[in-house]
Amino acid sequence: MGFVMDGLDAEDYDRTYSDRDLLRRILSYFRPKLGSMVLVAVMIVLFSLSQAAMPLLVSWGVDGIEDGTIADVGWQLTAGLLLAGVLGWLFNFIRQLYSARVTGDVVLHLRQDAFDAVLERDLSFYDENPSGKIVSRVTSDTDDFATVSTLTMDLISQVLMVGFITILLFLRSVELALLTLLVAPIVMGAALLFRRIARSSTRQAQRSLSRVNATLQETMGGISVAKNFRQEQRVYDEFRPINRQSYQVTLRQGFVFSSIFPVLFLVAGLATVALVQLGGTAVLGGGLSGGDWFLFLQGVSLFWFPLTSIAAFWSQFQQGLSASERVFALIDAPPRVVQTDPQPVGRLAGRIEFRGVRFGYEAASTVLRDFDLTIEAGESVALVGHTGAGKSTLSKLITRFYEFQDGRLLIDGRDVRTLDLAGYRRQIGAVPQVPFLFSGTVADNIRYPRPEASEEEVLAAATAVGGGDWIDALPDGLRTDVGEHGRALSMGQRQLVALARLLIQDPAIVVLDEATASVDPLTEAQIQEGLDRVLADRTSIVIAHRLSTIEHVDRIIVLDHGRIVEEGDHTTLLARGGHYCRVYNTYFRHQSPNYRPGSGFVSVAGSVADSA
Repeated sequence: MGFVMDGLDAEDYDRTYSDRDLLRRILSYFRPKLGSMVLVAVMIVLFSLSQAAMPLLVSWGVDGIEDGTIADVGWQLTAGLLLAGVLGWLFNFIRQLYSARVTGDVVLHLRQDAFDAVLERDLSFYDENPSGKIVSRVTSDTDDFATVSTLTMDLISQVLMVGFITILLFLRSVELALLTLLVAPIVMGAALLFRRIARSSTRQAQRSLSRVNATLQETMGGISVAKNFRQEQRVYDEFRPINRQSYQVTLRQGFVFSSIFPVLFLVAGLATVALVQLGGTAVLGGGLSGGDWFLFLQGVSLFWFPLTSIAAFWSQFQQGLSASERVFALIDAPPRVVQTDPQPVGRLAGRIEFRGVRFGYEAASTVLRDFDLTIEAGESVALVGHTGAGKSTLSKLITRFYEFQDGRLLIDGRDVRTLDLAGYRRQIGAVPQVPFLFSGTVADNIRYPRPEASEEEVLAAATAVGGGDWIDALPDGLRTDVGEHGRALSMGQRQLVALARLLIQDPAIVVLDEATASVDPLTEAQIQEGLDRVLADRTSIVIAHRLSTIEHVDRIIVLDHGRIVEEGDHTTLLARGGHYCRVYNTYFRHQSPNYRPGSGFVSVAGSVADSA
């Protein structure tokens, strides 16, 4: 069976909670609903009493048949049974109504806490954990959590029912009641044997479902690539074993849960046979009336069902506990980015200092070691270097998406760890190479950093980027729907929307992963105009992919394997003929307007041949 569990390992942030800790945590969600819970408990008691009264009334009827008084009490018996049935239905209806409300409110609260935890997690959390699995915890597992409350209500009802029936049994026959109770530990013990197996199988089933969700989400996100390379069959073939695994794990879980009740009912059935034999002998011997025997048999049948339900409770309860465990693990995942003091930020000037910073995405690898860099307020800096040089790493540290392991990062002379994180990030504007747009209109996405921004402010920001000519190309102007992830717009239009969004935000520090890297020359010119407006009087850090960008910045920082190997302006660095020349020859020379294939190389020795 080991191959069935392949790929279903726990996530790094998963943890194991004891049943006691989980129950204490679960009860904390029910505590605000104490009034409704008390009403539900009262309805459960009344419902249990009405159910227990019915066999008692029938037993009186049987005794009435034996002694010939049934004609006198028949209408009373009928009325009593009808009243007990109606009251039982009413009590159960009220109980179910308020139970559903309590469960819905609790699941709502838990899902809100889980979603809040998702928003609070650092960017590194999403790099390490597939988003589909996280979505599964917020949706499927919180739904499974509802079984905890439902089973709890049922458990209370079943316990009360067993209590009332036990009293009735002792009132009718102490010997038979004791015999019935002797079987109870056997039933309970058989059920508890399933407990650990049920918890394990349920946990694996939930992990397999989250793996299916993660695969589906990845497939939907990359469907255009799959279709472009005609790899639909390959995607399907990769999904089949994952789906098959989920089927097998779920089948195993169903087998565990379906096995417990036949075992319990077998034990209960054997006990009932013994009670019928002993009770029938007592009736024939005159030691027990026919009505009492009927009452006893009815009581026993009512006794076994709640007893087996109680015994099976822990096995079934594991599904809710396992779901709760996964959700609480998400909520309790420790943050990677740690602020030591939430000091008010105020308006930043934008001076950035790295002092002896050490950082690695994993403990075994170090990207930055004893890294030092100062960027003055209002200075524009371009980061260049080969892939893996550390350009994106610096931007992620400045935006506080990742936590550095050693050293200091100062903003306006203040340790970034002492600043209120929300206030700090409000003054950090970031535009990725492929900007993300939310579903809605262009105007909605522009005002995203400031939902209260007026239509006039949105229009002014959009017009300031590229002169606003791009707005006329939109079908409905700023009211154009961008579609899912902005796919209704071209890449250049998405970049222009992202830059307008940055103007609305009005940050002190701007981090750009080269906004003109994937657009045509005309759109590049529009974006460049927008950049001039966005970057004016702001500290800017640009991960450069375009020659037009690095030619206009105040300083170029050349990185190699997490170290600064050169810095200066474009002309000075070219004349120096060092590492920047090699980067230029690799990435930038072909972007020169005078470029001809085979020309434009810059000599590493310092002389420029056919360069721009």
